[in-house]
Amino acid sequence: QVQLVESGGGLVQAGGSLRLSCAASGRTFGTYVMGWFRQAPGKEREFVGGITYTGSSTVYADSLKGRFTVSRENGKNTVYLQMNSLKPEDTAVYYCSSKRPTRIATDPNEYDFWGQGTQVTVSS
Repeated sequence: QVQLVESGGGLVQAGGSLRLSCAASGRTFGTYVMGWFRQAPGKEREFVGGITYTGSSTVYADSLKGRFTVSRENGKNTVYLQMNSLKPEDTAVYYCSSKRPTRIATDPNEYDFWGQGTQVTVSS
């Protein structure tokens, strides 16, 4: 069992930055692939980015490459999502999730555990 708690969301102006954190419980954090997803009102949950359990490889949604960065610190049981050059269309609830190794999946159905989400609102 893995418990995930996101933090760092809030209100930011367009062009600004935010860093989300996801703290995980459990001694096996370092063995899980971690993913970030987001869901805007009336839309399906969509893949943002993911990172392998070693942190050696990342995958991003094509539309977000170059603006968003996923990283992790296994010693702190934490994964991060750095978001730069934010746009109003980035407004959503952001979720972190975990799955067993090794492949980073873009389908949310492949992830086993989820956090409660954190709201990100980008004003124009």
